[in-house]
Amino acid sequence: MTLRLDTAGPVATLTIDRPAKRNALSYEMWSALPGLLARVRDDDAVRVLVVRGGEHFSAGADISEFSALRSGADGAARYSEAVHAGERSIVTLGKPTIAAVTGFCIGGGCEVALACDLRLAAADARFGITPAKLGIVYNFLSTRQLVDAVGPAWAKQILFSGEIIDAATALRIGLVNEVHPVEELEARVAELAGTIASRAPVSVRGAKHIVNRITEGHHDEDDAVRALYDEAVHSAEYAEGVAAFLEKRPPRF
Repeated sequence: MTLRLDTAGPVATLTIDRPAKRNALSYEMWSALPGLLARVRDDDAVRVLVVRGGEHFSAGADISEFSALRSGADGAARYSEAVHAGERSIVTLGKPTIAAVTGFCIGGGCEVALACDLRLAAADARFGITPAKLGIVYNFLSTRQLVDAVGPAWAKQILFSGEIIDAATALRIGLVNEVHPVEELEARVAELAGTIASRAPVSVRGAKHIVNRITEGHHDEDDAVRALYDEAVHSAEYAEGVAAFLEKRPPRF
């Protein structure tokens, strides 16, 4: 299997494991993502998902399949739908997601990373989105994820040029949250995932929902947002958080 899902306590890890192809994502792999993300969604013990590769995060979609699977408009549409269904399954997961980026993170690999809430990169990471080299127009959701991360001017430069950028540039423009030496990345990802997993799930879930609504263009509270507030103040997590603060001890969520 070229995608592997493992769970350790409250943290699930989805590993892209196709090293012979620099973790290029095949049609079969894109098609498997919704089912794997559903397993994460439905496991109440899992609070955080980490997405990682190996030496490379992912060199992108497997272009060697294109002549067979993307031949003609119908084939291209079917392939694109598999890609974007996989991407949407990450974007819409109600739990926080962290991409741990090493080596190449190009094309479809960058789509997967941008679908995650947070991106932590190794100093050797290299990023690029290359539809302009293939005669493909980048998908709307994928483009929105990019614009949300880096703003319109850098999104245009990345998409217009197809150039590869280094980790320092990615950090400077907001494409990644943090950059660490290669040998320290895994420990930092584990530390951050553990920290998030230790926080009140009702708070994390509400924050993710509200931030996503803001980036989707909603700028006012509505009944759905007010319901999140109400859920929190009536939750056992709120009672535990206040009690722990007053008793000067760590909360146990």
